[in-house]
Amino acid sequence: MKLDRPTRRATLVVHVVAAAGWLGLTLGLLALAITAITTESPAMTEAAVRSMHVFADWLVLPLALLTLLSGLVLSLGTPWGLARHRWVYTKFWLTLATTAASTFALRPGVADAAETVASGAPLADPNDLVMGPIVSLSAYLFMTVISVLKPWGLTKRGRKHRATARKAVDGRAVRQPA
Repeated sequence: MKLDRPTRRATLVVHVVAAAGWLGLTLGLLALAITAITTESPAMTEAAVRSMHVFADWLVLPLALLTLLSGLVLSLGTPWGLARHRWVYTKFWLTLATTAASTFALRPGVADAAETVASGAPLADPNDLVMGPIVSLSAYLFMTVISVLKPWGLTKRGRKHRATARKAVDGRAVRQPA
């Protein structure tokens, strides 16, 4: 199924906005985490971690899923395909992995840190709070770069699909004898 131009463009806008939002949210989480671990004020630490908790609970998963879904629709509804180009395939798996990591590692880790600081206790390992956003940010920046540069060429499936498409075109181009 190929998307018509208005649908493709609308989906592309949704995808770019969701991905940019996810990237911006991760930068915000990183800034809050750095604030939480570098400040001397327990009140500031608690405020930063509680803010991270709100962002992680209400924004991370919807933006992750919207990015994943819109990217999937774009890949399946355009000539890029999901498994034809290595950069698309890589982005899909990285998006899936970062969505899973956000769901099963980042959100629970931030929730635990929020409970810890709410009880008045100091953070057990402050670096844990920073590592999630750093890893996520690295993955999102890498995905942005490969979206722009589109490196690596075709996958095996992409090469096979291209060869099949060329044979079909070549077969129609030759006049059949009467």
